[in-house]
Amino acid sequence: MRKIHVIGIGAGDPDHLTLQAVRAMRSTDVFFVLDKGEVKSDLTRLRTDMLAAHRPEGGYRVVEARDPERDRRADGAAYSPAVDDWRSARAAILGRLIAEELGEDESGAFLVWGDPSLYDSTLAVLEEVLAGGTVAFTYDVVPGVSSVSALLARHRIPLNRVARPVQITTGRRLAEGFPQGVDDVVVMLDAHQTFRRYTGDDIDIYWGAYIGTPDEILVSGPIAEAGPRIERLRAEARERKGWIMDTYLLRRNPGQR
Repeated sequence: MRKIHVIGIGAGDPDHLTLQAVRAMRSTDVFFVLDKGEVKSDLTRLRTDMLAAHRPEGGYRVVEARDPERDRRADGAAYSPAVDDWRSARAAILGRLIAEELGEDESGAFLVWGDPSLYDSTLAVLEEVLAGGTVAFTYDVVPGVSSVSALLARHRIPLNRVARPVQITTGRRLAEGFPQGVDDVVVMLDAHQTFRRYTGDDIDIYWGAYIGTPDEILVSGPIAEAGPRIERLRAEARERKGWIMDTYLLRRNPGQR
């Protein structure tokens, strides 16, 4: 039966690859890549550089397809259905690629940014493909260094504080209010710099963009002081590259609840 490896490749630094990831890459016949277009072509290039470094002898194929567009205008009650539609479109593409490009006795792989278990759709999409019954395969998951763990390492801070909870959320959820009873909040997928709503509070921010890549940018400090600098650097970086991926930790003084 066909076998798929879902391989976490880290936040961008080629050194984030684990030995388990390298072993899985070396046992793969076909690598599937969903191309996000010219603007994000450097993401595809980082993957091919990793393959060149760890499979210099070749002996594998790379199969690319265009990643379907998601309706990013959808908000509120329309947001979840828009994501479901996008995942279903992805499932249709991946199901076809696996059926047509992967032999019955071959192994394929998806090289997933960060860790496949954290804000990535690959596992849910593969389950949808299997549920559709058009192609049969087994799959395993290789964990990777997430943008969260890489961010904290670069800022040299722990994720949690003693006896205090941590929450990982999105900018969309943070806009609804700071989570109750939580003082350490990791925010991902924030296109609107929602941290700006908390500049009057006693909260520190540890922010990073393009973490683990040569374009990495890091800023930390009280939001009131660091926030304007982050806004400026973020706008400049987005203008320069055409896209941005950033993550941040908000750390609140418990007395400010």
